[in-house]
Amino acid sequence: MLRKVGVVTALLLGAAAGTASAADITVSAAASLTNAFKDIAQAYEQAHVGDKVQLNFGGSDALVQQIAKGAPVDVFASADQEAMDKAESQKLLRLGSRANFASNRVVLIVPASGGAELHGLGDLTQPGVKRVTLGNPASVPIGRYAKHALEQARLWAAVEPKAIYATSVRQSLDYVARGEADAGFVYATDVAVQKDRVKVVATVPTETPVSYPIAATAGSAQPEAGRRFVAFVLTPVGQAILAKYGFGRP
Repeated sequence: MLRKVGVVTALLLGAAAGTASAADITVSAAASLTNAFKDIAQAYEQAHVGDKVQLNFGGSDALVQQIAKGAPVDVFASADQEAMDKAESQKLLRLGSRANFASNRVVLIVPASGGAELHGLGDLTQPGVKRVTLGNPASVPIGRYAKHALEQARLWAAVEPKAIYATSVRQSLDYVARGEADAGFVYATDVAVQKDRVKVVATVPTETPVSYPIAATAGSAQPEAGRRFVAFVLTPVGQAILAKYGFGRP
């Protein structure tokens, strides 16, 4: 009888220990990471039994605003350094947790059929091109990259009146896929999501490399689990998943 009670007690203590180490975490990530991070979250949960990952996607600057207003976020992944710098300047990041984990390219896309015949940025000035979608440069990384590229090419003044601002890169992708915009700026990795409805007409040179940083948040209720997730994204498993979706090395 004593032995039986001892075994039961041991099992209960083991279960309690497992429960204590498990954590539910929320990861806020740039919209362009949607497909890759869904797979990464699944792989992370398999590697850390008991942990659960809740994903929240959107424009990077909007995610920073959510965190600043107290949203319960444990990890933040941005599509550019500027958004992460804003989070850092507001002391929203856990010290020492920031790291670059992926890279990407900006491309110019048009509808797969029936769209304007474009070959490069200069063609955006054609009279037949009336609507060009890009993320809002004030709040969306893809918009900042696109605006800077157009400024470098001395085309921003001509293209700005045609601009249709989106709240995320995936919204810009949808506008072009539905034919609601004649052309748009997205990341190379986004094209695969609508590969039958959009086509790439040019890779857009960017003065600043498209670099993705990630960090655990200062206000996380699960700081250790947040660090585990950040570390997992940087592992060969996490990097292989990102590569599968077209992301480059950091």
